[in-house]
Amino acid sequence: MLNQQWITDGRDDSRNRQDARPRQEARNALVEVAGRDARGAEERRRLGPEVAAALVDAGFPRHFVPLKWGGAAGSFAGLLADAAAVSEVCTATGWCAALYAAHGRLAAYLPEQGQHDLWAHGPDVRVAASVIPAQGRATAVNGGWRLDGQWNTASGVDHAEWVLLASWTPGDSGVQDHRIFAVARAELSLRDTWQSVGLRGSGSGSVVADGVFVPAHRSFTLDTLLRSLPDAARCHRVPYPMVAALIFAAPVLGAARAALRAWTAECVQGTQAAPRKASQVQLLARTSAWIHAAGLLLEGVARRADEGDITALTVVENRRDAAAAAILCRDAVDELFHASGMRGQSPDSLLQRAWRDVTTAAGHGALAFDGAADAYAHAVLAEGAA
Repeated sequence: MLNQQWITDGRDDSRNRQDARPRQEARNALVEVAGRDARGAEERRRLGPEVAAALVDAGFPRHFVPLKWGGAAGSFAGLLADAAAVSEVCTATGWCAALYAAHGRLAAYLPEQGQHDLWAHGPDVRVAASVIPAQGRATAVNGGWRLDGQWNTASGVDHAEWVLLASWTPGDSGVQDHRIFAVARAELSLRDTWQSVGLRGSGSGSVVADGVFVPAHRSFTLDTLLRSLPDAARCHRVPYPMVAALIFAAPVLGAARAALRAWTAECVQGTQAAPRKASQVQLLARTSAWIHAAGLLLEGVARRADEGDITALTVVENRRDAAAAAILCRDAVDELFHASGMRGQSPDSLLQRAWRDVTTAAGHGALAFDGAADAYAHAVLAEGAA
């Protein structure tokens, strides 16, 4: 069953309690509209305007926006639960929801005037991004930077008001900086380059800048994300590597849960006339355990990000566990799909769609287990040698 028990942002104050019911109703409404439009999103390869509006009503863009701009400065546990729940009905919607929230958190590292440019009129601003790898070209000019070129895979950009883009720029001592720029979406042009097998509805197309001027106060370097913001809420005191993989793993978890439910309905409960095979029973038990374990791993990641000590070891533990959770989900869904026979080949199969979405999402570079394993081993061995 889809989890309708939405988690609040974790702040125990009267405004939070008063807003809890309307927020829950708005997020439940998002689940309904996203599920209804899931097939349409796939066909047009972008979210529909009704879904994009419901994402705002449900509070995703404001989830990590600082309190001083009217945002929620919310919890990672809350985002995990909410994004996974939305992804159970439409992974593309859950993907964009998680990233709109995450990009609001990144934008909080802009200088004060840059934050004002984004949120002076309210925190419900959809922010898309293409920050890793650095792309395009940034040229230093008087008062800021000039951007030219193309940036690929900016999820949800069709409905974004702002876009974060990254390019290499000259740094100190001849070392280049990986610099991030906040650009108004209206100053960019879009290219329809998103033809992926999965996450089709995410609208992860390309943006093009042609001599766009970005003032200095709308940029910061990537290494800034490794540091905590001073005197900030907990969500802004957590270094980027501690939570980056969690953001991408949350939709994978929701899609895996949807795949398990679809396989059970399409391939087990839908074949009542024939006796269930022992292999089906074992597959159901095995894959459900893997997906449940993935959920527990991600809940632990979110809990450490919200409440745990921030050390070199906990940062890499979070990255390891999020990547491992994605593998568990991917392997479980892969087994379910290959055990579905011709039912899974139908274009109407919910299992097929979930399989494509999980395969695509779990392949994101932030969830690569090799890099996570190397970082974890390095931290553990360094700690042992200290």
